[in-house]
Amino acid sequence: MSSRKRNLQEDNGELDGVLPASKQSWTGGKRHIAALVLARGGSKGIPLKNIKMLAGVPLIGWVLRAAVDSELFDSVWVSTDHDEIEKVAKAWGAKVHRRSPEVSKDSSSSLDTINEFVRLNPEVDVICNIQATSPCLHPFHLKRALDLITQQGYDSVFSVVRRHQFRWKEVKAATDEFTAPLNLNIQKRPRRQDWDGELCENGSFYFATRVLIESGCLQGGKMAYFEMLPEYSVDIDVDIDWPVAEQRVIRYGYNGRNTPAMTGLLLCNVSGCLTEGRLFLSVSGEEMVSINTRDTMGIRMLQKEDVEVVLLTSTLDPMAKALLDIISQRTGCKVMQVGEEPLESLKLVVGQRNLDWRDVAYMGNDTQDIECLNLAGLSAVPRDAPVEAINAAKYTCRNVGGKGAVREFAEHILLQRKKALSQMEQERIDRKNF
Repeated sequence: MSSRKRNLQEDNGELDGVLPASKQSWTGGKRHIAALVLARGGSKGIPLKNIKMLAGVPLIGWVLRAAVDSELFDSVWVSTDHDEIEKVAKAWGAKVHRRSPEVSKDSSSSLDTINEFVRLNPEVDVICNIQATSPCLHPFHLKRALDLITQQGYDSVFSVVRRHQFRWKEVKAATDEFTAPLNLNIQKRPRRQDWDGELCENGSFYFATRVLIESGCLQGGKMAYFEMLPEYSVDIDVDIDWPVAEQRVIRYGYNGRNTPAMTGLLLCNVSGCLTEGRLFLSVSGEEMVSINTRDTMGIRMLQKEDVEVVLLTSTLDPMAKALLDIISQRTGCKVMQVGEEPLESLKLVVGQRNLDWRDVAYMGNDTQDIECLNLAGLSAVPRDAPVEAINAAKYTCRNVGGKGAVREFAEHILLQRKKALSQMEQERIDRKNF
């Protein structure tokens, strides 16, 4: 199979070598299709792995965002036994199934947990078990896989990835056995480009009908696979996987429906973002704040790329005008004051620049910023922000306010701009050539 044809499998949902037993679409009443993410609190490899931050988003948030935004499911669920995971799941738009102790053991299988969910939710007809540790999942993967069930009559569909690896027989120590090749002729070793490779489960998702699950299987009946390209096939089991996965997710992860085409404006709070949120008072009554040079460099990086930066102060936490003038001079940014509801003040700012909110980045640090954090195409909070603000932001910085958080978000904005430019250039080439 040519590499072009393999790519078309994912692009068009066409899977070679898999012919449905029945090409009839399901024509009964509407079936309830549910997404279910299993997220036990007792991970042995990485403690509370499912809600650990990966590229500014809780690990489970990546797959929940894809599932919710796909609009394929009548319900999206997280099955967990842990209070913190439950809070994160709800913040990302999922319902929560509190699993019983019987299916929360180290020895419990995924099928045990899914069976419990099916038994307690009799309205569900089709389950998509999504693995929380597959953060490069996109809505289009789910849509094309689900079509195989709803349009082509399959009972189960699971994700695979193509691997080009030669496998060898394992030989136990202290035996007279010799190893032997399992999937190649060593006299005629194929070049990679001459070998189609093998399809391997990547564990990203498993669709199955209720009837199949109740029979004790997650795969069975009329089966089909959905081939994902290698760049989207990411799995995290141990700590060593984390930095590699983070780089892959930054490049290939799904960032949501409102991912900006080109961010042109950053609105950033001074107190708690550019500064630590502390105000120093001298005996003579002078006000002083501390600003990190990494953050001011981050602002200059944005300005160099023609991203306007406007710094915000609040009537809830006013600063002396003389101090704000110095901050403005130091950063080269306009400083404006907003009211208790920042959105009301900022609608005019965005409108005057003929921008859509999807092309605006916003950095806040408290509950009054939630509306703006939700609305902006890119949004962030420092690591030490309240949980309500963290749940509203699209990116949570590793750094706290006043200690590199602005620089970190600036780098994130520039990376997203680079991705947008690359995509625009690819679309231009595609239109020109085809």
